[in-house]
Amino acid sequence: MEEVVVLIVGAGPAGLATAACVSQFSIPYVIVERENCSASLWRNRTYDRLKLHLAREFCELPHMPYPADTPTYIPKNTFIKYVDDYIECFAIHPRYLTVVESSTYDFNGKYWSIMIHVMTKELIRLGMTLVHYLPLKMIDGLLLMMANAVFGDLSRHGITRPEKGPFVLKSETGRSAVIDVGTIGLIKKDKIKVHGRITKIKGKTIEFEGGKEASFDAIVFATGYKSTTNSWLKNDEDMLNSDGVPKKEFPNHWKGANGLYSAGLGRRGLAGIAMDAKNIANDIKRSIDSMCS
Repeated sequence: MEEVVVLIVGAGPAGLATAACVSQFSIPYVIVERENCSASLWRNRTYDRLKLHLAREFCELPHMPYPADTPTYIPKNTFIKYVDDYIECFAIHPRYLTVVESSTYDFNGKYWSIMIHVMTKELIRLGMTLVHYLPLKMIDGLLLMMANAVFGDLSRHGITRPEKGPFVLKSETGRSAVIDVGTIGLIKKDKIKVHGRITKIKGKTIEFEGGKEASFDAIVFATGYKSTTNSWLKNDEDMLNSDGVPKKEFPNHWKGANGLYSAGLGRRGLAGIAMDAKNIANDIKRSIDSMCS
């Protein structure tokens, strides 16, 4: 069996970021991915005009020379249930294992009222910069004050803000703020209508809270997704909870026991992924150096 220093499960943004960071230390690694491409959720499950409105400095990572940037893809129709199956499938023995964002869309039939944080991309960028220096509640207070100045009171248009601020909400529940690229203007002009909580769907007719009904040509379920890590990662009761997210709170969530790490599960977006990847690579480097000294 070939010995692999680092095994990275998943070739999404977190997996590629971790690979980029360990490659800076010339640490050998293997990425395994069950889809036939990297970042499959972005490539295969989004619409063609999807844009990522984030500052470039939060996304850039060192270039990975070929073939390091090419994941090992699981053969088509090969079902991998547990991480042990990855290891057996490719006859490798990793000293360090990185669990990255692993999720599937969760169409669970729940309907939510329009309770969201609306931000501009500049405000999100500011928050992602300040998160390294200030507590989340303080950042939220500043962002909410600025967002109110930009958008005004949206409650009269059917949009209310959650009690918790955008960055606290993201860290605790994984729910992200909505970045406005013109939608709020259309709502204010009454070109987009906002309805309340859905109580029933009958064919193309939706019944809203209060008994009001409306018919639509198309209904899109934007219900989010949930982590599936616990469905294939076994014998690790200390690191992840029943929802598949770390038990430890940020910033100590990324490290488990026996060479197991998690990247991108801290609910901090791409900025959090970059932080996790760097922490993991540095920790593995320290461990290797201590064994060689």
